[in-house]
Amino acid sequence: MMKKLIYIFLVLPFLTSCGDFLDPDPRDRLSDRMFWEDETSTDLYLNSLYTYLPSYGNFGESQFNSGLLTEGMTSMLKYGSYSAGRGNANTIVFNPFFVTADQSQGLVIWTESYTRIRRVNEFMAGIRQYAEYPDDVKNRYEAQARFFRAFLYYQLLLRTNTVILYEDLPESNNKPLSSTAACWDFVEQDLAFAIEHLPVQWSSDQTGRITKGAALAMMSRAMLVAERWEKVREAANEVINLTDNGAKIYELNSSYQAAFQSYFSGNKESILEFRYQLPQPTHTFDRKFAPGGDWANNGGDASPTQEMVEEYELATGGKPDWSAWHGRTTETPPYELLEPRFHASVLYNGADWKGRKIESFEGGRDGYVDYGFQPNTFGKTTTGYYLRKYLDESISDISTTRSAQPWIEIRLAEVYLNLAEACYNLGETNMANNALKTIRDRVDLPYNDNTGDELFHAIRQERKVELAFEGFHYWDLRRWRVAHEELNDVRFHGLKITKAGEVFTYEYVDVDKQNRKFPERFYNFPIPIAEIANNTAVSQISLW
Repeated sequence: MMKKLIYIFLVLPFLTSCGDFLDPDPRDRLSDRMFWEDETSTDLYLNSLYTYLPSYGNFGESQFNSGLLTEGMTSMLKYGSYSAGRGNANTIVFNPFFVTADQSQGLVIWTESYTRIRRVNEFMAGIRQYAEYPDDVKNRYEAQARFFRAFLYYQLLLRTNTVILYEDLPESNNKPLSSTAACWDFVEQDLAFAIEHLPVQWSSDQTGRITKGAALAMMSRAMLVAERWEKVREAANEVINLTDNGAKIYELNSSYQAAFQSYFSGNKESILEFRYQLPQPTHTFDRKFAPGGDWANNGGDASPTQEMVEEYELATGGKPDWSAWHGRTTETPPYELLEPRFHASVLYNGADWKGRKIESFEGGRDGYVDYGFQPNTFGKTTTGYYLRKYLDESISDISTTRSAQPWIEIRLAEVYLNLAEACYNLGETNMANNALKTIRDRVDLPYNDNTGDELFHAIRQERKVELAFEGFHYWDLRRWRVAHEELNDVRFHGLKITKAGEVFTYEYVDVDKQNRKFPERFYNFPIPIAEIANNTAVSQISLW
């Protein structure tokens, strides 16, 4: 049997939390029953569900983020291109009427997500129909599958407040939307089952699969969006205190920059990750976002804004006064004085990079180009900065080597921030302040306890800086219902740098050239028209 399976399946040496890779839809070639005749075959089937994790994250090679890191729709990040694909973020913020139920610009993920939910339900139907394993083995398989179903519904609910719930394989396409409360009940129940039946650690031959800690961390994230504060607090505290043989499973990495390495390389901050591995599977993040000087006419798709740079504090605490750079000056910006998270996340003119200095000035090796001057930037920055977070500095030639750094889906710092926000909303001020202090202690920043609105402001600020460019900020602004205030009728900025001899001139420039828009309807994205045509029990979301 195993020999036959090897011939049929495409097997790759990857770990997303597991060992082998399965073509996601092999049942046109092999009887369903065969997947349940031994655990090796079932594992191969289950592995296909693990591939869903990175496609919603920053490294995924899918429609969900092709040309669209969602920070590009906020004050954090500026996409330099206005061409199709690479310029999706600019299309959305400048021309939101282009986002329709037919033209989602990457924001609506309904159809593909439901295809995946069906795959999960098919797997669980197979457990019920064919599996003859002991109950504990069946429960572990179901727990992993239900984790992924919860993850998929979380992604849908992040975008659309009410969805269609499928607990099993439907007999008809016609099923109504469920209430928002029922939707979050469903996610909570799936995650609760996963938490109950997943181990704290897997045996060595199963290393990398979804664990109890990952399910608890996902519960803290999902319940934060659902505003079920007690559930967030409970799950977050369990993650933080989770032990195995008396030793804590997860700890903040002493180095912020090292917090994005793999758990399996010693980074105990990583709770849930997708592991890449040369020669495959790999990704192209460096090719898309590295400074233009790394590979001529390539990279630099999106650049941090001056607004984001100014969110970082001095290494000694408190923000510098940037007013001198809101005009035109030859004074060097205070980059060297900023805290560690800035240096781990942003490349600036003169920063050390791969044995050289970044040259983000006009005519420099990396270069600068005004936004709107040409459809694509060809590796040049439009803000004076480049992303550093996620880039692999060890790749000497990105033109010949693809990227293999892991996608960290959940790390412990997020869990602390989830805990802080939940405790703030529960009136547990001391616990909220302690969580923020823990985050800031890692980068040696001072912290004074806050209360009331000042505490909530501090939580928002720490989420923005600690989780910068990790895919949270746009969704945070939406769930806090402040996106229409912070992202509407605004423009963001950069520093245009010119060099004359050895003197640099820094000029504060508008990198948008027109006002951004965030319409009210963007708080609840639409259902694709084709899906409504196939389901007579649903109608379009309000305002769409």
